[in-house]
Amino acid sequence: MKKPLLALTAAAATVVALATPAAAAPTGDTIVTFTVATADLNITVPAAVNLGAVFAGDDITGELGTVTVTDQRAALSATWVATVSSSSFTTGGATPAETITPNLVEYWSGGLVASTGTGTFVPGQPTEADRVNLSVPRTAFSKTSGSGNNSASWAPDIRVNVPATAVGGTYTGVITHSVA
Repeated sequence: MKKPLLALTAAAATVVALATPAAAAPTGDTIVTFTVATADLNITVPAAVNLGAVFAGDDITGELGTVTVTDQRAALSATWVATVSSSSFTTGGATPAETITPNLVEYWSGGLVASTGTGTFVPGQPTEADRVNLSVPRTAFSKTSGSGNNSASWAPDIRVNVPATAVGGTYTGVITHSVA
């Protein structure tokens, strides 16, 4: 009779061993990641502006409207430079008498109108006294420090020095702002 009891005890020990849970690890690590989304560096400008009328030999001045740089790159060093350039202004067949060249177009950025984010925003030409001709591309505005998303807006002016030799007509040119 001892043999069946011994078999029953061995079977019970096996059931108990199977029912005992495995020992849990004292700690466990989970690696968690996420992404801070980024977008682009963009510039928006007014589509068109009419400065009015002027006589040959005079100057005409006017505001271009609000220019805005929006930086959504979420960069550690969120700096940028906005530049401005001008095409020639022409009428009719764009002969020399029908053309006003970029060296006769003056620009000044004025000061900061609005901004978001942190850092230092620097106007290229804060006042009319600082105006520059657009014979070559010029710095319109820049952001020299700070991090993360930001934006800056300014309302630049231009002055066109119309030569005395200019013929009558509606002159059209393009002021181009870009940012990098």
